[in-house]
Amino acid sequence: MTAKLKVLNVGGNSKKIAIPSWYRDFEHLLLDIDPKGQPDIVCDARELGKLEAGQFDAIYCSHNLEHYFPHDVRRVLAGFQHVLKPTGFAEIRVPDIDLLMKTYVEKKMDLEDVLYQSPAGAIMVRDVIYGYSKEIERSGADFYAHKMGFSPKSLSRHLAAAGFKAVVRPQGRPYELFMVAFRQQPSEFHRKLFGLKAAQATASLH
Repeated sequence: MTAKLKVLNVGGNSKKIAIPSWYRDFEHLLLDIDPKGQPDIVCDARELGKLEAGQFDAIYCSHNLEHYFPHDVRRVLAGFQHVLKPTGFAEIRVPDIDLLMKTYVEKKMDLEDVLYQSPAGAIMVRDVIYGYSKEIERSGADFYAHKMGFSPKSLSRHLAAAGFKAVVRPQGRPYELFMVAFRQQPSEFHRKLFGLKAAQATASLH
């Protein structure tokens, strides 16, 4: 019998928060630094190198990478490489600072203007840059603050420096930078998983 594919949800807080439907046939393991959400693995994502190597087929990391300083982003991405199988990939979602800046200038916005409405409530320009202020205030946890911002080019550079060989950019939510980075060139399985065209699946980083 074929072993079930495994996805590691890095910094996902709780399994009550849904992950994309394409992981429905994967074994879903949650890693988080906060034990309150009952993660399968209680661990700081900067310490992924301490886990067993090559055990996951995929990593799902949604709006977590921006909570690290640049030098720690390098550690986290190196950890992704460490725990992924050679054929593995990392799905990463972060705020799209490039699009935010363009919108801010074109619409002559203020930092405290509402950029869009989310299920959590109104999101101001400053929330995208510095972190969701209401959650930071409610929790009292400084870790919810943003310490890093990404544009498509800068995130691609970080992924290339970490050793990923290819990246694709499917359509994300508003003001969200959504990239999938592969340790090897995407296979037919990966193309079907993300609904990629052949041209999309050959975006080499090297």
